Amino acid sequence: MGKYAAREQARTQTAKSKQEAGTVQNAGARRRILIWASFMVVFLGWACFTMISQQSQIADKSADLAKKKQEQLSVEKTKEQLMTDVKRLNDPEYIGQLARKNFGMYKPGETPIHAEETGP
Repeated sequence: MGKYAAREQARTQTAKSKQEAGTVQNAGARRRILIWASFMVVFLGWACFTMISQQSQIADKSADLAKKKQEQLSVEKTKEQLMTDVKRLNDPEYIGQLARKNFGMYKPGETPIHAEETGP
C-alpha cells in the first residue's frame, strides 16, 4: 500500500466515523424534536379543551345575565307602579273613589246611580 492509498484509507475512515457521529447526533436531534412535538400536541390539546370549556361557561353566564336583566326590568316596572299607587292612596279623593267603586259606600246625601248593562 502506497503513501497515497494510506491517506485515502484514513480519509475514508475519518469520513465514515464523522458520518456515524452525524447519524448519532441526528438521532438525538430527532428524539428531541419528537419529544418537543409530543409536548406541544398535548399542550395545545389541553389549551383547546380549556378554551371550549370556558366558552361554554361564558355562554351560560350570558344567558343567565340576560334573564336576570329581564327580571330586573320587570321588578323595576312593578316597583314604579306600586310607588304610584302609594302616592295615589295618600289622596283622600282617590280613597273615596275606591270606596264607592269597590264597596258601594257613599257620602251622606249622595244618591247612587246604577247603570244597567245590556248585552248585544
